[in-house]
Amino acid sequence: GAFPQPSPPDTAAPLGHPLVASSLLNPAPRLLPHIDGSVLPSLGGFGKHQKQLVVLTWIPALFIGFSQFSDYFLLAQPNGTCVQPLSNEANWTVPSPPVTVTGGAPALHLNGNDAGEGAGDGTLCACKEWKLELHTGLSQNVVTKWNLVCDSAWKVHTAKFSLLVGSIFGYLVMGVMADWFGRHPVLILSVLFMLVFGLSVAFSVNVTMFSTLRFFEGFCLAGLALSLYVLRIELCLPGWRFSMTMVASFLMVGGQLLMPGVAALCRNWPDRDDWQVLQIVIISPFVLMLPYVWIFPESLRWLLATQHYRRSKAMMLYIIKKNQMCISCFLTELEHELHKRPQRTCIVKVMSTRNLWKNIVVLCVNSLTGYGIHHCFARSMMDPEAQPTALCHADYYTMAGIAVATCLALCPAVGLMGRRGGLLTFMIITALASLLQLGLLNLIGKYSLLLRDTLNRKFSVAFSIIGMFSSHAVSILSIFFCAEITPTVIRGGGLGLVLASAGFGMLTAPIMELHNQKGYFLHHVIFACCTLLCIICLLLLPEPRGQALPESLADGETFTRQALLHPGEQHLLLAKSDRDYSSVHDTGAGDSLPSKPQTSFQ
Repeated sequence: GAFPQPSPPDTAAPLGHPLVASSLLNPAPRLLPHIDGSVLPSLGGFGKHQKQLVVLTWIPALFIGFSQFSDYFLLAQPNGTCVQPLSNEANWTVPSPPVTVTGGAPALHLNGNDAGEGAGDGTLCACKEWKLELHTGLSQNVVTKWNLVCDSAWKVHTAKFSLLVGSIFGYLVMGVMADWFGRHPVLILSVLFMLVFGLSVAFSVNVTMFSTLRFFEGFCLAGLALSLYVLRIELCLPGWRFSMTMVASFLMVGGQLLMPGVAALCRNWPDRDDWQVLQIVIISPFVLMLPYVWIFPESLRWLLATQHYRRSKAMMLYIIKKNQMCISCFLTELEHELHKRPQRTCIVKVMSTRNLWKNIVVLCVNSLTGYGIHHCFARSMMDPEAQPTALCHADYYTMAGIAVATCLALCPAVGLMGRRGGLLTFMIITALASLLQLGLLNLIGKYSLLLRDTLNRKFSVAFSIIGMFSSHAVSILSIFFCAEITPTVIRGGGLGLVLASAGFGMLTAPIMELHNQKGYFLHHVIFACCTLLCIICLLLLPEPRGQALPESLADGETFTRQALLHPGEQHLLLAKSDRDYSSVHDTGAGDSLPSKPQTSFQ
């Protein structure tokens, strides 16, 4: 790995000497493009410095989990009792709501059919004064604050749209900015504006202000999650990437599990409404990320890939000192590259590639399908006739338990089958669960009328749990897969596309609720067909396990699916075939062929 030193003048070889000619024809290989193979191992590999930074990317994952699952509490639909009806009829109670899922996060909602029917016939919603009661830990939330029931129920769905749509735009815009300006500026800007908009949400004076500020909160939350994900991937060597990512996934699920307890602590606050206190408690921990301006550096991998060599040199010297390593030889090569100007790449250039854009599109469809069909399974699992009780968090914890089980199962599955094999396996399970739920249950209801209700419910719950488990695994692996096969120069933009596709899949849940679950069966059928399409397309993806991350577009373009036979085996097979055919000279079938000397086989 050392660079050859020039010979002294008195012993220098002449220009035509064979050694000089060979050195000119075969120069020493460059080390800087091989970050995983040369640069990072010389800096200590996955040393003390890199481990400390990865831990710093884990801490915000818990806070991100709080924000992503806050809709369950802030926008939960209450039970309503009419205190002063418009007619002279006695007081009545609105039928209890079923539990559905919004964007992968469980949420308790008032059945949209009740509100629609009440608004249509003037019976259910003919009320002057309401008494609204929550069962999600808070005594008051956004819905009860501004009486968002009956004719105003659509505003609740708008508030849910705002956070998801803001996240979709945030993934797209912040991903491009992370490739153009760096990961660190996007991280810091996202933290600062997350604090500004997140705290402003708590002081909203009406639902319009609440929805608008939630859009920008989702935008900043997307930039924060994306930049941390990319930084974590780029800090790790190939053997550590998946395990470090799964730790962050566990912490996000931990935030989901802790949210009911946090909401219970914010109940009956003396000076503020419960939902305002909860929003402040959720956002305030991001203040701990303000020191990241000084303690968290830019991604060294991104600096080298975009030719920011002067900043790279200073960071390398710091890492060498931090990990107590010797100065490596590639610093000499870096000195010769300092004159080069930085080169940035936009995600739009992926359209000029041959294979890379196809891989990203396949993963986008996988992510969209995984999150979209997850809502179908979750809705089938919930009991529409269940009454809200003190155990109203049972469905919420069921969802969280399935997420924990998915993360636990992913670790050995990916270790045994690899990224592509694991993704293909879980997608097949998702397709089978969906098709069996759509077809087998109808078959049972047709030929077994006596056991129809009992069997349908049991089989529906079983297939729903299996489908939620596998679809959640598909979503996690699709995002991680994209982070590994997308080159460093456009990793932010590529990951943003896949995460935005996931956001569109989450968006199907509030859309179905807004339309009173009309067309739900067709919605499930479409996503079931998408799973079959994804199974075919997944065979075209490469296997990135144990391989270095691609740095440039050229590296990403050569990152293709491996052949079924190893090159050595294929060469031996071809050589053997040539040898067999070369021994056949004359079959005796025709005399017009020129005669050749034949070897006796006797």
